[in-house]
Amino acid sequence: MNHITEKNRRRLLSFFILTFIIIQVVAPKGFSAGEVRLVIDGRRIDASPQPLIKNGRTLVPARLIFEELGAEVQWNEKERTVHIAKGNRSVLLRIDSHLVEYKVGEKITYGLSDVPPQIYADRTFVPVRLGSNALGVGIGWDGASRTVTVNSTQPADIEPFFTVKIESIQPGQMITGASQLKTCFPEGIPAGTAEIKYLLLNPETGKGKVIARGSKADASYTWLPQVKDRGKWVLAAVLYDGQGQFLAGDALGLEVLVTPEVSLKGLPGNSIIKDSVSLGADLNFAPAYVKYEITKLDKGEVFLSQAADPYGNYNWTPQVADSGAYSLRVIAYDHTGQAYPSRAVTVRAEVEPRLGLRGVSADSTITKPVNLLANRNFDVSETEYILRDPGTGREKVLAKIPYGSYTWFPGPDDVGTKEVLVRVLDPAGRTHTSAPVRVKIPAEPQLLLRGVGPNQVVTGPVELTSLCNVALGSIKYSLVNPRTGESRVIAGGDIPEASYSWTPTAADAGEWKMRAEGISATGKKISSEDVSFRVYLGQLHEARPIIEKEKFLDFASGLALESWRKTGMSAALQTAQAILETGWGQKVPVDKYSGKFSYNLFGIKGEATKGSVISNTWEEYNGQTYRIDANFRAYTNAGESWADHKARLLTGSRYEPFRAVMHDSAQGAWALKRCGYATDSQYAPKLMNIIKSYGLEKLDEVEI
Repeated sequence: MNHITEKNRRRLLSFFILTFIIIQVVAPKGFSAGEVRLVIDGRRIDASPQPLIKNGRTLVPARLIFEELGAEVQWNEKERTVHIAKGNRSVLLRIDSHLVEYKVGEKITYGLSDVPPQIYADRTFVPVRLGSNALGVGIGWDGASRTVTVNSTQPADIEPFFTVKIESIQPGQMITGASQLKTCFPEGIPAGTAEIKYLLLNPETGKGKVIARGSKADASYTWLPQVKDRGKWVLAAVLYDGQGQFLAGDALGLEVLVTPEVSLKGLPGNSIIKDSVSLGADLNFAPAYVKYEITKLDKGEVFLSQAADPYGNYNWTPQVADSGAYSLRVIAYDHTGQAYPSRAVTVRAEVEPRLGLRGVSADSTITKPVNLLANRNFDVSETEYILRDPGTGREKVLAKIPYGSYTWFPGPDDVGTKEVLVRVLDPAGRTHTSAPVRVKIPAEPQLLLRGVGPNQVVTGPVELTSLCNVALGSIKYSLVNPRTGESRVIAGGDIPEASYSWTPTAADAGEWKMRAEGISATGKKISSEDVSFRVYLGQLHEARPIIEKEKFLDFASGLALESWRKTGMSAALQTAQAILETGWGQKVPVDKYSGKFSYNLFGIKGEATKGSVISNTWEEYNGQTYRIDANFRAYTNAGESWADHKARLLTGSRYEPFRAVMHDSAQGAWALKRCGYATDSQYAPKLMNIIKSYGLEKLDEVEI
């Protein structure tokens, strides 16, 4: 059998393209099977069922056409695969999958079909062009007679369905670490392309995961393989339109054998550290997390950090007492917990003493207590907080303590512009003094009410106390009617610093103001500001479950999968977030007064399709925390809540770094932390632990 020439190959390709165009024009979708004829080696085959046209592509019954050509056709019901073999050639097809595996001799190659094999009338139909690629025979189309012709004497090579080609990775390439993914388009990017996804697929199952994605089809993307990805894989570059429909792509086989490489960023060897340094990890694979190991060489003391962001920074601030030689390493941990340490970097800390004052800002007016704190990087045996007159230089010691903070509430005796500073004594007997901070102290005495805060809803007994910057002889607490201005004393006594209990009654329900009033030692009346609050003694409703705890995993993962298909955001990550933030669906906000259920699975404030519900949030007033009412979004159903939360992540400018890696549950979890989604430093590890414990990675499994 003669090999087809390059000239004839080009003619054949042109013929196929022309055939495709004709079919697109004359054969609408749903074209019935009986209107297409099949001719094999000059003989008309009365196929039952007959060939049909789907999406402009001719499909033929696989067993009929291939067995007519002397090929063996095997159907695997469990895997839903068709294996066609003749001589040293074979092809493996999967129902509803674009991925095709060709084998010629011992050589295996991969491709993507524009129309996947499908089942009609309990028969497997395949694109007729796959027959040409599978067995190397010529196949043609006569548009006038609606006839598929198969010529087994005419040789044909495997021809890709698309001109799209992965150019940064070669077939059979060994991937040992970080790699660039780039696809070229000799005939231009297909019209309608909205996204490119790079998929790593198991050749045995045709299923796998997204390893990179983006809206720029011709851009270069970085792939950080995981250590557990070792083995043979199929890499596919797939283009999708705006509705997520397959357009085109390319596929090739490769092998992953990651050789983990970890190095410490931020400090060259033999560096001299005089202040805080920012450390990072340089990695050629995707770990679950990293830790930083800091060893003081002269004492052998080892510090190991908590799990840290592999893609973020870690700050180390040595103190004066920490001066000396150190060995630093970053240790990367894969998703099985295996550790991969970097080479040690030896540095020397030579830290100079640094002292500052926290708690007050320059030119501020002090009308409330402030916590003064020495900001230092060395040990001390004595700490003095000092008030100084900038005009005379006269100093007044506010507090003399070994170490720690001091609460200062200046009174009228210190009125005017003053300087505040801290002076300390180190263990060697040396004195250190901070730079002074200039502040203003008003002449009027200040009385502060504690126990009730602005807009608080009081639902039971409260403990009332006060703070004053002058000595008091007595104190009283009064309720003030905000409409009439009338007041009545509800608590108080001759011990101003004591705590006084007040228990509201049913008659006290409603809106009020509260005021503390004291009499100074000189007989002067001093009042606090009026604090508006509300008394409510009726029934209160607490957060309640959205579903039984044991059913929440299936409930949340169903919503996550629906969102994943639309957005590409890891379903495993979405599910883990819902589990963590709702306590397995058992703590969903309700209106504390009416019991109205919110369906709010992510604690988002504001209003939504069902308005809002009133729940609690925390505030602080005069150094005490308390709860106030806040509006949280209410939805018609959980699906609306889920979609709203994902919309925030998909559109908010602060979450742009997250969107770049949201297909990967681990990288996405760390990106959420970097974007400020949560303040918990272990938020990402908690999510990853949930994903690992409940096998949620399976939710992100893809196929073409």
